[in-house]
This record gives sequence, structure tokens and C-alpha cells, in this order.
Amino acid sequence: MATSAIQNNGSSAAAGAAAALTGSGANTEDRFLKLLVAQLQNQDPLNPMDNAQVTSQMAQIQTVSGIDKLNTTVQGLNAQFAQLQALSGASLVGHDVLIECNRLAADNGVGHGGFELGSQADHVKLEVLDASGRVIDSADLGAMASGRHSFDWTPAAGIDPALAARFRITATLGTTAVAATTFTRDRVDAVSAGPGGLVLELAHAGPVAYDQVKVFD
Repeated sequence: MATSAIQNNGSSAAAGAAAALTGSGANTEDRFLKLLVAQLQNQDPLNPMDNAQVTSQMAQIQTVSGIDKLNTTVQGLNAQFAQLQALSGASLVGHDVLIECNRLAADNGVGHGGFELGSQADHVKLEVLDASGRVIDSADLGAMASGRHSFDWTPAAGIDPALAARFRITATLGTTAVAATTFTRDRVDAVSAGPGGLVLELAHAGPVAYDQVKVFD
């Protein structure tokens, strides 16, 4: 019966030592060492812990302690990165950026946009749409290589540039359609920090996440 009681005490101490490993903060190591000492004092004398078991438990507390310190370091680096990102974003105010969008706004009567072709094309066409989706102007841009391109749209005679709302790019190579991704040029008016990171307030497109910007001018 006495041996059984000692075994129960040893098991409880071992469970307590394991629980200490899940804790965090400055007192984790102290709690662990106290429980480990209690475990050694109450172990079964007929079946004592060997050196490998003690070493294993000591290694566990060192691992937990190291992870806790690493988490603290990473949190500090994240805070520093957020500050650097905010400073970098503030310098973008007043500059133009390209975002993946097909919005077209004319400044001083001229619209600016861009697109990226998935492969070369022997025929590229620009269509300008109003708010209802109706084509109000078009232009043949000719043959183009794959990659990113930009354009300046000057409306044909009699077309009010204020009607322009969006644009569409169609490209073909022979009879095969070529994939085209459209980009909008916009100006950064303000920068703010959102829950998901830096947010840029654009003059026409409104708020967009920092990682949505493709090109900074």
C-alpha cells in the first residue's frame, strides 16, 4: 500500500511537470524545476527515473523557453516592420501607382492605363466604355510583344472624356485569343494602417491594400 501511494504521488508530480511545459512567461522555468524536484522526491524507489528521463524533461523546458523567447523576438520584429512600412507608405503620397483594375479616368482630357499580355499578339485593340458598359471609343494598338504595356487615350473628336469609366483590351495571335490583364494608373492621396496591413487611399479607385499595387511610379 505504501508503494502504491508513492507511485500515485510520482504520477501526479510528473503530470504537473508536463503541465508546466504548456505555460508561458517568466515563471515557467521556476515552476517546472519545482515540480521536477517534487517528482524526484516522490518517485517510486523500486522504479526510479533514470538519467535519460531527467535529461529529456530538462530538454523539453529548454525548448519551451526557447520558443517563448523566439515568439517575443518575432513580435518585436513585426512591430518594427509595421513602423517601417508606414514610413515607406507615407512617402508614396502624391505618387502614381498601377493596380489590377480596368477603371479609366481622364486627367486633363487624357486617360492613362496599362495591360499585360500573356504572349505576343499580332492585333491588340483598346475599347473605352462608359458607366453603362457601352463602347464610346476604340483604338487599334497594333502588334505587341508579351509583357506589360501602357497607353494614353486621347478621345476622338466629339467624345466627352468625362464619359470614360472603364476600358477593355482584346488581343489575338492569328485566330487565337491572347490573355490580357488590365491595370489602372491612379494617384495616392493618403496612407493608413488597417488590420490587414498598410492601406493606400487612391484618388479614383478608393482604398486598396498595399500588396495590391503592381508598380510604383
